[in-house]
Amino acid sequence: MSKVSRTGLLRDRDFGRLFAATAFGQLGDRITFLALPLVAIVALNADELQVGLLAAATTAGSLLVGLPAGAWVDRARKRTMMIGTDLARALMLATIPMAWWADLLTIRWLYAVALVHGVLTVFFDVAHVSCLPHVVGRGRLVEGNARLSAVRSVTSISGPALAGPLIGLAGAPVTLWVGSAGMAVSGLLAATMRTREPKPGPNEHRRLGREIKEGLRFVLQHPVLRAIMMGDALFNLFLAMYQAVLLVFLERELGILSLGIGLILSGMGCGALLGALSATAVSKRIGQGPAIWLATLVTCPATVLMPMARPGWGVYVAAAGLAALSLGGVVRVVTQASLQQALTPDRLLGRMSATTRFVSWGGIPLGGLLGGVSGSVFGTAATLWAGAIGMTLSFLPNFFSPLRTMRALPPERTPTRTPRSPEVPTGEAGPV
Repeated sequence: MSKVSRTGLLRDRDFGRLFAATAFGQLGDRITFLALPLVAIVALNADELQVGLLAAATTAGSLLVGLPAGAWVDRARKRTMMIGTDLARALMLATIPMAWWADLLTIRWLYAVALVHGVLTVFFDVAHVSCLPHVVGRGRLVEGNARLSAVRSVTSISGPALAGPLIGLAGAPVTLWVGSAGMAVSGLLAATMRTREPKPGPNEHRRLGREIKEGLRFVLQHPVLRAIMMGDALFNLFLAMYQAVLLVFLERELGILSLGIGLILSGMGCGALLGALSATAVSKRIGQGPAIWLATLVTCPATVLMPMARPGWGVYVAAAGLAALSLGGVVRVVTQASLQQALTPDRLLGRMSATTRFVSWGGIPLGGLLGGVSGSVFGTAATLWAGAIGMTLSFLPNFFSPLRTMRALPPERTPTRTPRSPEVPTGEAGPV
């Protein structure tokens, strides 16, 4: 395990490489987040339903491979998994501008790329979450997650701010070259990390079905992990519904060009950066449990400002509401990710991450599809209202759980061991 200097995690060589890889990868991801749907909207003149289907294809990977991904990641070295999936994602994105130049690009091509890219992202994200405890140690997880969230927030500002002018000058398909390059650089930087977590031994290569079942049992029987997962599932369902029509609303209802859309998304990044910088202090001030559910309850209602907006100054007020959403979202994610990692033994990190992702992200494709259908039938403004209300109510599973008053991880839970099951060899469960 990497020895972390008291002067800060960024002084640690491997965490610095992970930090830089995250920065480039997230920059590419944020550029892609804006450019990919705009390829459909502007270059292919897609309607609301088609944009919703594209959003669903982007996140369908969580449903297709979400559970087995965790077991497969637990069988492999996380760094190697991150390198391979980053480079493969970069290659997939590069096919879009090439197809556009060859006049072969269709909405079905976008669906296919989005689906494969999403599947690869599942493996990358599970490996990334599972890698961090090996790099920084369990005692610095909150700080490590906060720093990585900070760099994600910075790229949430710089990515759309860079993508907007690029799309305006060169077009959305060409801009995806930049997104592809960011992911390629991320993979190359991860290859320079020296941390080598132990490779799982032959006795850990059990049947895939049993490994998946063990991960499911661990999460579902844990009251804190279960509540976090269900709260995320509700939030992500309605967030996907909201996002499926957001760009259509901005571009067609409010008449905002790609540069303006990029600036609005950059404003969301500013809120996310503030959330990353304040997450540790908020968690210490009000407690880890309340920080998770209050972050949702306090900030999500501001998202109703967007469907109320009209061309003019109202757009800026609505953009501030989106920034508030990002602020609360990052505070919640940093706090709950640190709890999840601290409560999970090393050998189950991949399966814990994949199980929670499968359930909490599984509704995202459905949300994207619902957003597209609702936008076509009821209009984009009504769909934004529904998404805003649903996101606000997603605090309830966490509120009606031990998280309501949990200020910190109870001492008796640190360390802990995974409940034994007949399929798990005795003595394999490690300390949290």
